[in-house]
Amino acid sequence: MLSVEKIGGTSMSALYEVIENIMFYGKSGDELYNRVFVVSAFSGVTDLLLENKKTGAPGIYHKITKHQDFAGPMQSLVSKLKSINLRYVQIGLDLQAADFFIENHVKKAAEYLDNLVNILSSGYVSKSGILLAAREILASVGESHSAFVLSNILANRGLSVHRMDLGGFDDHASITIDQRIKKAFKEVPLARTICIVTGYTKGTEGIMREFDRGYSEVTFSKIAEILRPDEAIIHKEYHLSTADPAIVGKENCSPVGFTNYDIADQLADVGMEAIHPSASKPLEMKGISLRIKNTFDPAHEGTLITKSYLCEKKRIEMITGAEKLLLIDIYDALMVGSVGSDLKAMHIFAAHNISYTFKTTSANSISVLIWEKDFRKNLITDLQREFEKVIYEKVAIVCLLGSNIDQPGLLAKSASALTENGINIKSAGFALRKVNIQFILDREDYRPAIIALNKAMQ
Repeated sequence: MLSVEKIGGTSMSALYEVIENIMFYGKSGDELYNRVFVVSAFSGVTDLLLENKKTGAPGIYHKITKHQDFAGPMQSLVSKLKSINLRYVQIGLDLQAADFFIENHVKKAAEYLDNLVNILSSGYVSKSGILLAAREILASVGESHSAFVLSNILANRGLSVHRMDLGGFDDHASITIDQRIKKAFKEVPLARTICIVTGYTKGTEGIMREFDRGYSEVTFSKIAEILRPDEAIIHKEYHLSTADPAIVGKENCSPVGFTNYDIADQLADVGMEAIHPSASKPLEMKGISLRIKNTFDPAHEGTLITKSYLCEKKRIEMITGAEKLLLIDIYDALMVGSVGSDLKAMHIFAAHNISYTFKTTSANSISVLIWEKDFRKNLITDLQREFEKVIYEKVAIVCLLGSNIDQPGLLAKSASALTENGINIKSAGFALRKVNIQFILDREDYRPAIIALNKAMQ
């Protein structure tokens, strides 16, 4: 069986467990081969290169955007990557080869970046285009490093390994992402080798430009779309669970087991990605099943996501949500009976490149839920120019998800669970398809709401 598998950054930083629990667990001889592994950078590396994904703390990229010297940070990066190399000598890494690789690779990246900065300073080219190119170059470094380290260790343990660096540092052909992937796999004897592939892929359209930090899962998805494996697998540091074990306790939740791509989309919409939405669509359209596995629990089959799964029993499969959201309420007395009020408001959100997570309306108002990180003061100013009154407040959202939850009394049961725990519901809603019931709450009620709903639905 051919499999295409993705290893996330947190898992990559536990490289011994990755090798023992993913590469070798339950396999021997030819079973070790006919597998393609798409690797992320080691945990924290892309944050140093670009910016911290969670906090927004600036990385090397922001030095370039502000026309500041980045030579020092690039050398610090080399030191950081060498310190990562040192961790894995005991499991078979050739330290001299790994250090030599990263010194040369970062040196070449720095040369490319110097050229871009010089062109930018000339004033003859578009700033945005140059900065996007710099972001692409920086992003590729982390995956090139992790792919080299893992490939070297596996080769030193006697396996047939094909390292595939799709970053294209030495390939100046002007080709698309799909073309580069097809070219790379054209003559690879998959049945007789393990492929270790960078999560970053160079292409004329720019994978960062299109997908930003979700690019490694997009590479994984595109490879699966081209190779059509029996199964696609993402290895994470946790199970896809019925609720967050850090909130409800491990004893009060369990791996989901089975669900469908629609539910995966609902998860992504509140920031709890099983897979990046842009990566899931090609798999869904091609009918490729996706399995989410826990790197640290290799004996467990994980959760299988398919296009057509429908739970036989009506039940809630997952309870999840997010805290850092804003609810914007747009009021206008003239809205009632007026055609196009909603459209006018949505045009303003679109002009600010802001997507919403939840929306509800009444005769004279529209309430829209957005991510706090996307908020801009001038958004409110622009809305106030068109509508009578605009207010906003910090909120959280909790969701009850399932492929088959259309049952009488579920909304009443869940609302009662919240009410009995003293939790006020600010807004609520669900679409006709009934795969996601959403409650908008005060932020301080988020964790108590998850616990209350999880207990009520068991």
